[in-house]
Amino acid sequence: MPVNRLGLVVHQARPAAVAAARAAHAWAAARGIACTEIDVWREGHPRRSAQEESAAAGHPDLIVTFGGDGTFLRGARIAAQDGAAALGVNVGRVGFLTEITPDDLRAALDAVQAGRTTVEERMMLTLRASRPLDMPAGMDALLRYGRGPVLPAPKIRPGSPEEVGWGVALDVTALNDVVFEKLARDRQAGLAVYVAGQLLASYSADAIIVATPTGSTAYSFAAGGPVVSPHMDAVVFTPVAPHIAFDRTVVAAVDEAVAIRVLPHSGRVAVSIDGQLRGVLEPGDWVAAYRAPARLRLVRMRPTEFYHRLRDRFRLADSPAADQAPPFYRPRSPVPDDLAHLRLPPPQGAP
Repeated sequence: MPVNRLGLVVHQARPAAVAAARAAHAWAAARGIACTEIDVWREGHPRRSAQEESAAAGHPDLIVTFGGDGTFLRGARIAAQDGAAALGVNVGRVGFLTEITPDDLRAALDAVQAGRTTVEERMMLTLRASRPLDMPAGMDALLRYGRGPVLPAPKIRPGSPEEVGWGVALDVTALNDVVFEKLARDRQAGLAVYVAGQLLASYSADAIIVATPTGSTAYSFAAGGPVVSPHMDAVVFTPVAPHIAFDRTVVAAVDEAVAIRVLPHSGRVAVSIDGQLRGVLEPGDWVAAYRAPARLRLVRMRPTEFYHRLRDRFRLADSPAADQAPPFYRPRSPVPDDLAHLRLPPPQGAP
């Protein structure tokens, strides 16, 4: 894919990220490509929506992030609005979403420009709600300790008038998850969960996580949820510390919306989208999460080896009682016809 305009999202508190971003600026300047840093936190200025960030940067066709997975999610929210591709440079600790290291940056940008990379699409979530989300007065000051300003509450999706029955369509996407959690420690969140419009259960819990397959290895995983392959589409919801015997994750079909209603005697409920607080719900409010029409386009240097990455990033260990196993299984003979449609490891010796 040719790069005509480059957008950079940089974790400014990490010197390695700042240095790598300078190398990206130099790469772009040498080729006459416009390059702009986006989602920059400026003191005294509110943060901008994804649409505003993309427009201010001239609508980049490639967004490169420099940091960890949190920084990548910042870039993903902007890339998703315009259908831009996203490439993550890992200078964080885990780097499950990021693709390359700073040492690989120039070669990776050359490969993108020359069309030698692949683009992997990932499912995202979008939301409808009983009313537009808002932030109570004083929340920004409470959350800003050691951080930049909070993101604004999502706007109503353009061309989607408020409809009482089906709710308002919010102009927002989530690559990882949408989390509904109690706002005050001394008040549990009372939440009813509906799947495909039918009540599944009412929970008194610390939180409910609604995740994509990509987000299944984030907060949902830490709360005991399953690992779901990012190559499939599904909606995953996981309760956090529920006061109920049924504490299992449910994996819903991709055409089944998961809706959360705040029950009458619940405390207030915070709504976080990809780790960023975006609104607070009152008793009686509801939010439905479902597959977004758009998909995030991830730049990959080679086809993703998800399970290798899972083993590596989470340092999965083998049972001491088990024999040592080979790293993959792929015979040297041609692939049989009935296996040709499957995702298979590359032949031994392939780059």
